[in-house]
Amino acid sequence: MPLDPAPRTSPPAVSTPRALLTVSGGDRPGVTARLFAALAAPGGGLPPVEVVDVEQVVVHGQLVLGVVVGSLPAEGGPVAEELFLAALERLAADVAEATGVRVQVESAADAGLDAAPDGRPHHVILLGRPVPPEAVAGAASAIAGIGGNIDAIRRLSDYPVTSFELTVSGAEATELRTALATIASRSSADIAVEQVGLARRSKRLIVLDVDSTLVRGEVIDELAARAGRAAEVARITAAAMNGELDFTQSLRARVAALEGLPVDVLEEVREALVLTPGARTLIRTLKRLGFRCGIVSGGFTQITDPLAEQLGLDFAAANTLEVADGRLTGGLVGEIVDRAGKARALARFADRYGIPLDQTVAVGDGANDLDMLNAAGLGIAFNAKPYVREQAHTALNQPYLDAVLQVLGFTRDEVLDAV
Repeated sequence: MPLDPAPRTSPPAVSTPRALLTVSGGDRPGVTARLFAALAAPGGGLPPVEVVDVEQVVVHGQLVLGVVVGSLPAEGGPVAEELFLAALERLAADVAEATGVRVQVESAADAGLDAAPDGRPHHVILLGRPVPPEAVAGAASAIAGIGGNIDAIRRLSDYPVTSFELTVSGAEATELRTALATIASRSSADIAVEQVGLARRSKRLIVLDVDSTLVRGEVIDELAARAGRAAEVARITAAAMNGELDFTQSLRARVAALEGLPVDVLEEVREALVLTPGARTLIRTLKRLGFRCGIVSGGFTQITDPLAEQLGLDFAAANTLEVADGRLTGGLVGEIVDRAGKARALARFADRYGIPLDQTVAVGDGANDLDMLNAAGLGIAFNAKPYVREQAHTALNQPYLDAVLQVLGFTRDEVLDAV
């Protein structure tokens, strides 16, 4: 019988000196090579070293390179930290003179490398057109105010929205979201929070609400206008979307107002639909990345089924208007896709493709989307009512649906490559 593998253990605590070398200045070929060549051939009292961590970024031609090194055991025993740092200072001076950049040396303790942050790291995404400085300042202050630290910042996109991703450590998720929601409400920027880890890039299925999400406006309002009942239906719609009315009851009341409408009107409304800007880009990009994409709507199959076919979607769920003698009867047939029905549809589609719910994304704007948004691994309230924004995982108030890609962590360059 084969033996069970030995249990994994944490590496032993490191007692040898460590230091951070920070290289900054105009970027040019050979800077990184020169630094590591010096570390590989130590002299002047510097013991053999190990590379513990490396991070490099170039911003508009300016290089910032951070290297954490630790001393390896030498023949004469452990090296004193003072001697280790002094040797690194001499090496840094040689590299700086040879390359024309600045090389700063700090002990691990002074650089804060010995203190392990509490909590899992998170990505904080700031989006706007543009992103105002006060939004960045407010987010940074809020993060610091709850004991968090910004470890890295990168730009995700410059079109159609500008977006930046901050990697934040030392902050608990709920506290972080609460603090940043206050900043977002006071600025024109959106701020989303996602936990760092494989789960973020493991999403494989997305469901979109239709009315006021995938398309502009509300289909039932357009039908009501043609039936001469626009004001009546608009009042019921608004109350339902704000969570003031039971969706199923409000749906039946609105559909009843359509009684007698010629079925040909459905085609007229369908042809007049206007997709939300960025909708095609979002769907095309995600499908090329291997996502299953579909729509789940409290609207009507006579509208959504042709739309799903037009966009090449994998699935669609909606209500079906009853038709008799070429006219709407004012009733519905089949299962009602209401608030709970939308969540069931998400689960059904995920099960069809063997995708766990925590690897799904749902996007919607109304109160009837909340069960679906909360059942998904990531629920995004898109230009939603305050009642919905407060309860969803995150919210987007930009007019472009493809901004969802940045919440998922995709850069503008990755989107262009996929398209």
